[in-house]
Amino acid sequence: MDQNVKSELGTIRIHKKVISSITTNAAKEVDGVADLGYSLKSFVSKLFGLNLGGIIDVNIDNNNEVTISVPIIVSYGYNLPEVAAKVQENVRKMIEKSTELNIKQIDVNIQAVEKEAKK
Repeated sequence: MDQNVKSELGTIRIHKKVISSITTNAAKEVDGVADLGYSLKSFVSKLFGLNLGGIIDVNIDNNNEVTISVPIIVSYGYNLPEVAAKVQENVRKMIEKSTELNIKQIDVNIQAVEKEAKK
C-alpha cells in the first residue's frame, strides 16, 4: 500500500520505494554506518534475478502509520546501540520532514561490524 494524501487539486501518492530511498540516504548519513546490510527479500531477489524490492522493508498499515526495517553494517570501533539509535532518529526526522507521514516504528538490524580497509 502506498501513502495517499488528498489535496485541493487531487491525490498525491507516495510510493514505498520513495520512503525506502529516503531511509537509505538517512541511514548512510549517520557516522559509524559502513553500509546497509541485506534483507532476506533483497538477497533472494539478487540471487534469482527477481525484482522483489530493496533492502529497506517498508510497511504502511490501515491507519497510515509506517513501520520501517533497516539492516545496517557498522564500522569497527563504534558503539553499536548508539549508531542504531542515531539511525532511528535520522530516519524518523527525514521521513517526517520529507513526507509528513506518521512513523510507528523503526527497527534497526545490525548485521555485521566492518573493519576499515587499510590505506
